[in-house]
Amino acid sequence: MTKALSVCARVLLGSTALIAATGAWAQTAPETPPAPGNQLEDVVVTAQKRLESLQNTPLSIVALTSADLEKNGVHNITDLQTLVPNLQLSAHPNSGVTTLIAIRGIGATDDQITQDPGAAIYLDGVYVARSQGLAMDVADIQRVEVLRGPQGTLYGRNAKAGAVNFITVPPKLGEFGFKEDLTLGNRSNFGSRTMVNIPVGQTIAVRLSYLYRAMDGFVANPGSNVARYGDIRRQAWRADVLWQPSDAFQARYSYDRSNIGDTPAYVARAPLYPAVTPLPTTGSGLVSGLNPNDVTAQGHSLLLTLNLDENVALKSITAYRAISNFQNENFLPGLGGNPLPVFRNSSLIEQHQWSEELQLVGNTPDKSLEYVAGFYYFAESGNLSSGTVTSQAPTVSSINGSTIDNKAYAFFGQATWSPAALDGRLHLTAGGRYSSDLRGATLARATQTLATGVIVNDPNVGAGKHRYSNFSPTGVIAYDVTKDINVFARVARGYQTGGFNTRASSIAVFNRGYGEETLTSWEAGVKSQFWDNRIRFNLTGFYSKYHDIQVNVQSDPTNPRIVDVLNAGRATIQGVELDAMARLARGLTLGLNYAYLDAKYNDVRDATGKNIAANFRFLSPKNSFNINLDYQALATPIGVFTFSGNYAWQDKKNTASNNPALIIGSYGLANARLTLSNIPGLERFRFAVWGKNLTDKSYYISNFQLGNGVQGALFGEPRTYGLEAIFEF
Repeated sequence: MTKALSVCARVLLGSTALIAATGAWAQTAPETPPAPGNQLEDVVVTAQKRLESLQNTPLSIVALTSADLEKNGVHNITDLQTLVPNLQLSAHPNSGVTTLIAIRGIGATDDQITQDPGAAIYLDGVYVARSQGLAMDVADIQRVEVLRGPQGTLYGRNAKAGAVNFITVPPKLGEFGFKEDLTLGNRSNFGSRTMVNIPVGQTIAVRLSYLYRAMDGFVANPGSNVARYGDIRRQAWRADVLWQPSDAFQARYSYDRSNIGDTPAYVARAPLYPAVTPLPTTGSGLVSGLNPNDVTAQGHSLLLTLNLDENVALKSITAYRAISNFQNENFLPGLGGNPLPVFRNSSLIEQHQWSEELQLVGNTPDKSLEYVAGFYYFAESGNLSSGTVTSQAPTVSSINGSTIDNKAYAFFGQATWSPAALDGRLHLTAGGRYSSDLRGATLARATQTLATGVIVNDPNVGAGKHRYSNFSPTGVIAYDVTKDINVFARVARGYQTGGFNTRASSIAVFNRGYGEETLTSWEAGVKSQFWDNRIRFNLTGFYSKYHDIQVNVQSDPTNPRIVDVLNAGRATIQGVELDAMARLARGLTLGLNYAYLDAKYNDVRDATGKNIAANFRFLSPKNSFNINLDYQALATPIGVFTFSGNYAWQDKKNTASNNPALIIGSYGLANARLTLSNIPGLERFRFAVWGKNLTDKSYYISNFQLGNGVQGALFGEPRTYGLEAIFEF
């Protein structure tokens, strides 16, 4: 606690000094207000379940508008890493379409159907429970909000690390609209996004979107079945209907579906850090049975909003989502002349979820009290079947079958009081969430002799059921120093439910399961704008205590799929996050986002009670930043040119929590885009040329232990470039 206060005090003292210095400098600026083109645009977010300015939200949050998404080529969650420090996104080694997410060093390290991610993902307010299929492209995104730090009250379902909110574009009443976005690039890159908005009378609007994306992988497969590793083949549909018969009521129904047919990512043998292996262009000719992944993620949602009066609204979010996820991977065939891979696995996951959330959002007439209260219900079922063959046992396949049956409910509430006695400049927030989770799972194991197809079932069948509960409070004190400067201090707790481990070393260990874990964070920060909104400076310092950590311990050194999960850890996490932007001149904007993270395990106990914390690491870099430069030139005879450049860098980082030797080195990526718009005679068109990883940097996005001292690695995308044409009216 002392360290927490010290970190927070340093942030506030440093921020106060900066505010004072900037305020003195701003007084010398011209009193004439700048032209509108010289000001930064205000960003509106819904992080606290209501529309409010980003600058008035006492959270460490990064919000990306549709314009930000376009100029940075963001199509799905995996594209966000270069734009949000302290957000780490990596593909699971077993499936390139399963995205592992970490915020402030905390997140998922596995893709089991029985385990939930540590960072919550929301699509239009609907919780997405599974990390499988999260590489999906979303056809019509309006805004992305990344909330860093525990969100235990308003996003209580397993949001101990933070939350990522995808907000889609709603239908527009009384307005016909159309947009077509075409992309062509190297490696047969082709993308198409089509949107049409259709008004039906004065009270109904329908918005339809379709996306298709294809790009060849960068490693050839001379073996059988598919031509390349890492081919991208994706489609996404969305249908959105809005009915608003009056100002007091509206109903919005949406259906989305994403299909992913990517081929598996290439896994190369990798020496230990700091040595690296070169980016390969061709795999082994000994590969057989390398089939494309087949993933379908889809969902229905119904949002009802009833304005009880001008100050109070009742909302209902009813949703159903489902995933069908087939994946397979061959790890290092041909190693040492062995035609068999080190191990090969495939799995099929089917998952269904229902959720209902009721929200009462309101404020008093004088706006001195704002509140949110609600109820949340969640039910999930699913099954997994998987098979693994290793080079140590090349004639036998190990088969796992598992089912889940989970239910959860929660009550939550949060209120902010701004006493009139202080002119509404002081804001006191208190909130809490009570959560109850009932987790059930089964596990069956068998072996199959590949030559004969004979299956021998393990007579021991696992079956477990546990209930977990938690209360997570939140408290915030915020103060408006001026209308453009506010400071805040926040304490929040996040919770992740316990569960079961399908990779357990025995059925008995599976049945025992593991317990919940909690994280409590103390934060302090400043949000400020200066010089008539030409400069924006937001800074947050945080200190967190992490308890009962669900630690993965590999039990079989020859098979990385056998791990046990123990509630064996305690850790301390602290750091600083800076988000700054400046309009340097008309049309010229410079942005900087930086994060420092110091995360350390304090105590990890093995089965004998020995502290083995020295062997454990968090999976995020200590330093990361990105720099963004946007320049809109003056009009030319052929139109207006706009340049956008981005450089993102991150420190070296560990990639396995229980193996300190697995490290990927630091790297930086440069991206750029040049757009031509307002073309005489073609005002509804804009054209762009773009490039990503312009220096063609070779880098790992992950490396991992494959057994018997063999390490594997996944490579990031080499240089890509192309042209884009957008037609919109």
